[in-house]
Amino acid sequence: MPSIFCLVDDKHIPLYRILWVSQVPHFCGHEDCDHEGDYEVRLEMDESVWVNSQQERDHVLRSMEAWQTGQEPGPDEGYSDS
Repeated sequence: MPSIFCLVDDKHIPLYRILWVSQVPHFCGHEDCDHEGDYEVRLEMDESVWVNSQQERDHVLRSMEAWQTGQEPGPDEGYSDS
């Protein structure tokens, strides 16, 4: 049975809190932005967590899909939550 949590950065996020995951890296053009090039994982209550690689973004998506289908997530190529 797949886990209800997904490791994002150093945080165990309950999958039911995730609303959407960005397809493209963040770019706003503000000089003081700390998340240029990161992928946004949007949570409920106007919160976000950020992943800094496409592999991490794909890990979140695989975890969500596995949770919804009840199957184990597929392999994460080059990524590990441990």
